[in-house]
Amino acid sequence: QVQLVESGGGLVQPGGSLRISCEATGPIPEINHMGWYRQAPGKQRDLVIYITNDGTINVTNSVKGRYSISRDNAENTIDLQINNLKPEDTAVYYCYLYVPTWRSTYWGQGTQVTVSS
Repeated sequence: QVQLVESGGGLVQPGGSLRISCEATGPIPEINHMGWYRQAPGKQRDLVIYITNDGTINVTNSVKGRYSISRDNAENTIDLQINNLKPEDTAVYYCYLYVPTWRSTYWGQGTQVTVSS
């Protein structure tokens, strides 16, 4: 059974930085995407950034330059680094794993990021 567990998150002041991590466990095929969605209060869940198993990265335009992602294929972990945090980054961040051959998506439980002074 595939499971995703996130860690990190919390309260950060504007302009600060934060790193959140996600580990996927279970029988995971080599070819996959891992990344992050976020859901702000009262809004839909939106894709923010992802990385494929071969290292291809896709970042939504609104966070380019501040969000970066890395992964360890051997450990099936990804890290999201957010710099120069803004109040509008406040959201629940959900890690996901997409397996193309299974046409299946798996989700973490979500971790809260709050940007406030």
